[in-house]
Amino acid sequence: MTNWNANVVLAAVAVLWLGGCASTDVGPAVDLKATDAEEVKVLPEWETLWDFSDPAGSAGRLQDAMVLGKRAGAQEYAAIVATQLARTQGMQRKFDEAHALLDGVEDNLAGASMELRMRYLLERGRVLNSSGKSPESSELFEAAWVLGQGADVDHLVADAGHVLAIVAEDKDALVWAETTMQFCEESLDTRCRGWLGPLYNNTGWTYFEAGDLEAALGLWKQGLDFRVREGEAESISISRWTIARCFREMGRIEAALAEQLSLAADRESWGAPSDGYVSEEIAECLFALGRSEEARPWFGKAFEELGGDTWLQAEEPERLSRLERLAAE
Repeated sequence: MTNWNANVVLAAVAVLWLGGCASTDVGPAVDLKATDAEEVKVLPEWETLWDFSDPAGSAGRLQDAMVLGKRAGAQEYAAIVATQLARTQGMQRKFDEAHALLDGVEDNLAGASMELRMRYLLERGRVLNSSGKSPESSELFEAAWVLGQGADVDHLVADAGHVLAIVAEDKDALVWAETTMQFCEESLDTRCRGWLGPLYNNTGWTYFEAGDLEAALGLWKQGLDFRVREGEAESISISRWTIARCFREMGRIEAALAEQLSLAADRESWGAPSDGYVSEEIAECLFALGRSEEARPWFGKAFEELGGDTWLQAEEPERLSRLERLAAE
């Protein structure tokens, strides 16, 4: 499929849902033995196979889970996992492979569950956005937002709203962010309310980029409180980093540096790997304070840790070049 007009997709999915057959097979058939389905006793919870910091590793685990689903005759499960595998491919900028996999899902949406139809729209949209086709992706995300209303998939509606707030422009981004935050705050679905953390973070960045640093800081503090209640160390770390980044932008360099150094020490104490973004911020704070000699090794450390990041290489090569240059000066 080459034209992903959301109205066409949504209409087709609705027709299939109302009158289609029940097949949701994905990709080529697998040659099964009669006992294969019996041998596959338990299918893995695919959510646990994700590591968003390692899309390639996640891809291998999801590929195995998809094959297991097919062997067990669990075609709906296999199709949902296929959408997630496509997401890993998009994150690795393997866009043709991702679209080919999603084509296989789309071709067999007849009789599919609401979850699968939503995940198809979301992941097709994400791949389009990652490949620089934001307008096309927005149509699919809006289709998912509309499709999921009142369908007991609030967490997926929230996902659609959160990505719309990312891909939309200017005031529309804030409208989507505020709308989605209100939707999540009013939802009784705990998974939907779990989106509030990312929403506080992402909406804060929208305000940050618009120059409203006080609004950004307020949301990021809300986000930190939310993450502390959740108790997940890595998410708390990200929230702390973001607040300190705002301090630097506000000119509160000493406060920013103190928090980033504290964060680096805390990560080491709980055995977390060194974070290149923390190293980068420590370097930038020291540099802004005129402490270039102290900043140099931190720039080098940041470049070593971030230089292989494919997203930064594609989207912010000048940022990596700056790290490399200041590490050498």
